[in-house]
Amino acid sequence: QVQLVQSGGGLVPPGGSLRLSCAHSGLTSDYLGIGWFRQAPGKEREGVSWINLHGGGALYSDSVKGRFTGSIEDNAKNTVILQMTNLKPEDTAVYYCAATNRRATWNLDIFYNYWGQGTQVTVSS
Repeated sequence: QVQLVQSGGGLVPPGGSLRLSCAHSGLTSDYLGIGWFRQAPGKEREGVSWINLHGGGALYSDSVKGRFTGSIEDNAKNTVILQMTNLKPEDTAVYYCAATNRRATWNLDIFYNYWGQGTQVTVSS
């Protein structure tokens, strides 16, 4: 049984930082990566990052490049991290992690088979 369990998130002022975690279990080796998506009220779900499960490395959307960093936890290889810095009010959304066996279309949510439960990130003064 595949599970993705998220933790982290919360309320921070503009310019602050937050760390999201996604602990996965049950994924077979053909699953290539974990994607991070976000959805703000009234907006479509947006892909913000993709982390390669086989060797690390990450991809980012233009909206978060240089501010967000995706990685695999050093001491827990089944946990993927999204470190978010210099947060802006427009980063406010529910964030989801998800698993995919594709890379080329990493930012399209239709290619993800398993999803975490979502976590709220609010950036406000």
